[in-house]
Amino acid sequence: MFSWGGPVVTDTVSDVGSLAFAGLAFTCALTVAKKAQGRLRLAWSLFAFGLFGWLIGDAAWLVYRLVLRTEPAGFSFIDVAYLMFPIATGVAWSVNAPRERRPLALRPLLDGLIVASALFLVLWPLILHRLFEQNAGNEAQLALALAYPIADLVMVTMALVVTAAVRAPYRGSMVTVTFGLIIVAITDCALVYVQSIGERTNPLLAIGWAAGMLLVAAGALRELHTPRLAGVTAAVTRRRQLFWLPYAPLVFAIPVSVTALWEFTPGDRPLLVAGVLLISAALIRQLTILLENRALLDVVAEQALTDPLTGVANRLLFSDRLDHAMLLRQRDDRKVSVLSLDLDDFKMVNDSLGHSYGDALLRHIADRLTSVVPAGDTVARLGGDEFAVLIEDGPVSAAELAQRIVEAFDKPFYLEGDDLFIHPSVGLATAPPIDDEEITADELFKRADLAMYTAKRAGIGGVQTFTADMRLVDRAELRTAASNGGKRRRTTVSGIQLLGQLRRAIDDAELSLVYQPKISLSSGGIVGVEALIRWPHPELGVLTPNQFLPLVRQNGLMGAVTDLVLDRAVADATTWFQPGTCEMPVAINLFAPSLDDLALPDRILAAVSDAGLPPTALSVEITEHLLVANIRRASTVIDRLRANGLRVAIDDYGSGYATMSYLRDLRIDELKLDRQFIAPVLRSQRAAAIVQSVIDLAHTLGIVCVAEGVEDEATADRLRDYGCDVAQGHYFSRPITADALRDRCQVGMSNSAIFPITD
Repeated sequence: MFSWGGPVVTDTVSDVGSLAFAGLAFTCALTVAKKAQGRLRLAWSLFAFGLFGWLIGDAAWLVYRLVLRTEPAGFSFIDVAYLMFPIATGVAWSVNAPRERRPLALRPLLDGLIVASALFLVLWPLILHRLFEQNAGNEAQLALALAYPIADLVMVTMALVVTAAVRAPYRGSMVTVTFGLIIVAITDCALVYVQSIGERTNPLLAIGWAAGMLLVAAGALRELHTPRLAGVTAAVTRRRQLFWLPYAPLVFAIPVSVTALWEFTPGDRPLLVAGVLLISAALIRQLTILLENRALLDVVAEQALTDPLTGVANRLLFSDRLDHAMLLRQRDDRKVSVLSLDLDDFKMVNDSLGHSYGDALLRHIADRLTSVVPAGDTVARLGGDEFAVLIEDGPVSAAELAQRIVEAFDKPFYLEGDDLFIHPSVGLATAPPIDDEEITADELFKRADLAMYTAKRAGIGGVQTFTADMRLVDRAELRTAASNGGKRRRTTVSGIQLLGQLRRAIDDAELSLVYQPKISLSSGGIVGVEALIRWPHPELGVLTPNQFLPLVRQNGLMGAVTDLVLDRAVADATTWFQPGTCEMPVAINLFAPSLDDLALPDRILAAVSDAGLPPTALSVEITEHLLVANIRRASTVIDRLRANGLRVAIDDYGSGYATMSYLRDLRIDELKLDRQFIAPVLRSQRAAAIVQSVIDLAHTLGIVCVAEGVEDEATADRLRDYGCDVAQGHYFSRPITADALRDRCQVGMSNSAIFPITD
């Protein structure tokens, strides 16, 4: 700065110092490139490559000046090395531009061209025209002199635009690097000015280049402590004040260029070229803005009609397509169906595993539904864990497609290394023919929704198809029942894992049966046995129904369990049931909602017939912990069973929802009083009076009365005094295996002897 030591010392210090600072900047940038990830690594690698070119240029310049004692004449490889820096840095800024801010990284480049062209127009009357006059006939040297500041201006403008688009704390290192680049660009412009006044260079310029490289190195070191380096995406902010940045120089460039072109001379041709370049770059930039805004509008429109979490249609799009389908139905009488789907126990997943786990599950479910549903139909997420499917006229019937959707949930969902089983409640409603009934889109959806809530309350899985009598059910009551059911089903993570194990156990027929004898209180003989299910768990031991049947009911497995119990009980009964010698029927439990299935009697009778047993070898007990959804349909099922020789009982009477109307409307053979109903008869006169009244009422209706949970002799004697027909409980026998039961039948204890108490 002060020319100490004379020109030789000053030149040596300048050249060596410039090389040292360039080496420092290159080393720091290369260190960041090695530790960065993703496209950030690519950006810093390009930046380091540009600094390497600068370093090569400084090293070659040092050799020329200190070793060869000369300077390169004209354009040389040193200029190529130096120009590598702004070019590679510009590309690096394009790579580093946030994705939200770049359509193919064209915008920052155009901004740089606009600023460079505008500044060229401004500087033309001040400096550049004199430089052009001095280099008349030597266009190559002139182009080289201008290449540095123009490339630098483009580089700096791109740096400003990209840096402004990134929010703190990611912006700090980029700001420091940008300041360094600005100083380098100013120094290069100063070099052009020095050359315009007839000087080759100036030693003081080395201070500017060294300061710029020092700031670049500092910015690189700061980047090492930025969260972006670990692959964290930088937050983007849209700064309106930077929109005008590329156009700011136009305020000065337009009047200057208009004034210069007013008196146009052949020497002003570069001014004309710069003006054309400025206008072209500005027009292209505005075109990119229009294209980006159009793309943004398309994205917004798409987001307005799709669910942001799963990517399927949302409620708005679903309603629009349903309305359109109903219009086509009016015109062409096309078939239109709506399927409403709600996940059972989804709240349990969120509460136990977290909402992020639940969101991932919803995405997997949406993908699975989309893979099953044909392309012409619509899958939508209505909110929460509710989905809907619009099924239009196609080669696959609505009922068949609904069944495919249900079966799609048979396979587990693989999330974070765990298999998760979850099942839906599904309701299906199909628009009737136009000649039969007029129906709106909203009414069709309500019918599917009502069928879905009916299925949720029933808890038996499968598809519930809307029927006219569902209109008689209070919709609010259905929602409340489903909601309350969800609140009762609080389960831990181990419960979710247990559900997967339970499903495998059902599929592999690993559940077993034991049998509890039913004893006649008048004769003391066995009049039948009740099949009780057990789960021999490999880790938890033998689990009783109250430990796993709630999972069965809540997850749509009751149908599979019922089929398993039916087949196993019938197979076991063949080992002891002998007409005339050991006519001991076996009773199986049916879930009350199963009575909505009109095909149930055929399945039961087929199982008995295939085993070679008479219908009298089997009886069914309807557990009444849940309401019978449709009394009329249940009555039809019961009548068909009784008409074919099977006895029907209501189980657990007094413990759940059963009312006197059941005794009035359902033709049954037995009424089984729940153990909680029986237990207080010895200590409570009111309880005893109620039990005696129910027994008398049952006899009046011609129904056999059975008492459950008889634990002692005194209770058995009291029930005998009340006229109770049959009893079962630990006083008579604990549940025993089929082999043990067969052995006792073989010794003649089936019709006359009371079972002893077993431990």
